[in-house]
Amino acid sequence: MINKELIYVIQQIGNEKGIGTEVLFEALESALLSASKKTMGIADNVRMHLHRQTGALQVFARKKVVEEVSDPRLEISLAEARRLNSDARLDDELELELPHQEFGRIAAQTAKQVILQRVRDAERDAIYSEFIDKEGKIVRGVVHRIEKRNVIVELGKAEGVITEREQIPGERHNPGDRVRAYVLEVKKTAKGPQIMLSRTHPGLLARLFEAEIPEIAEGIVQVRAAAREPGERAKVAVASTKRDVDPIGACVGLRGTRIQVISRELRGEKIDIVEWSPDAGTFVGRALSPAKVASVAVGDLEEEGDHRSVLVVVPDNQLSLAIGKRGQNARLAAKLTGLRVDIKSESEVEEERRREEEERAQGREALAELSGVGPQLVERLAEAGLYSPARIVRGGLGALEALPGVGEKKAASLLAAATEWVAQHPAPPPSSEAGDAAGAEALDSQAEGQALVDGGAAGAADEDARRDAPRASAG
Repeated sequence: MINKELIYVIQQIGNEKGIGTEVLFEALESALLSASKKTMGIADNVRMHLHRQTGALQVFARKKVVEEVSDPRLEISLAEARRLNSDARLDDELELELPHQEFGRIAAQTAKQVILQRVRDAERDAIYSEFIDKEGKIVRGVVHRIEKRNVIVELGKAEGVITEREQIPGERHNPGDRVRAYVLEVKKTAKGPQIMLSRTHPGLLARLFEAEIPEIAEGIVQVRAAAREPGERAKVAVASTKRDVDPIGACVGLRGTRIQVISRELRGEKIDIVEWSPDAGTFVGRALSPAKVASVAVGDLEEEGDHRSVLVVVPDNQLSLAIGKRGQNARLAAKLTGLRVDIKSESEVEEERRREEEERAQGREALAELSGVGPQLVERLAEAGLYSPARIVRGGLGALEALPGVGEKKAASLLAAATEWVAQHPAPPPSSEAGDAAGAEALDSQAEGQALVDGGAAGAADEDARRDAPRASAG
């Protein structure tokens, strides 16, 4: 029954399914053994071996050496064992070859089911092994069908899924369309590997740069960060490993040919390319292009927690450009740098400075009116940031007691006096003048542009590159 013809069939199946022949041999051995146990009552101590070259089938049983045999299937007497092996002793285990038995129809059917199941499992494992290595890479496929707005993509021996969330807004796919997508995740499921694809992930943009730009593929230029608002706009930060290579020019290509190919692949997404910088302030300034930045102040990481805060000051006529339409430019800059970006105009900063100086002057006068507060104590309070009664109330007892020379009693009396002064001098209501309304509108716009994202998202626009806008962007 088992012969070289079967060996040939196993090799053919292995080649067609992409499964190692050893896996199929083991599956056949397991199937035959399972069939034998069901139909012939073979015990668990039996194994089968299929010769890989000749196709000969051998059946072996392990038996324990005992003085008196109670179960012939599992045990062998010492005398019989010594006839087979003169060195046999009690409690040893011997492996004996059993005579062949013919398999009936039920046994053959059982063997067939086991083999098919093992082949399916092996095929799924092979597909999983192939695609798990492709996580974070681009794959090409053909749209097979659309199911509940999810795009099913045929990837050779497997199928991938682009969920509605991972599709570029406004992009339409039809069966038969060729598509490139980013392998987001590969999961093992009962029905086989599930391959999740994405057309919106920033990694797709970075991988497209690697595929289309030889300098990136060769490692001369590196993509350090990428940020996207899919289908609309993206920012990519690049750096060169060689001084004489312009990273932006390499990515843009002659007359923008290289970047236009990538833009078309992403449904006309506008792509800003900027030079990456290790300095956070410089990087943020470039990330906000095409707006011109007056100054950048990077906050302390310890004070801000996991994310640093960056205050960016721009000329008045650059505020709307820095924030962008619906805050898009600021959001992309924040995603690119991984920082909290707070944008203010020069006039707004100047107004805040004027108000603070005015508050300090008025606060000092108010402090001097409090009982028990002399000029020296006024200076100490001002140095600690408690330069007005209102600030003393906000600071509380702890802030006052932390001042040198101010004990618990003095702190309590100061807080009581400041609280009484604040009650007698309520804050004036907000002004409704046109100037204040315009300022409030500017603040609203600024709040819209403020953004916080995890570090390592990516993308930015270089000021120098923006002097020649067509050269540094596509779309």
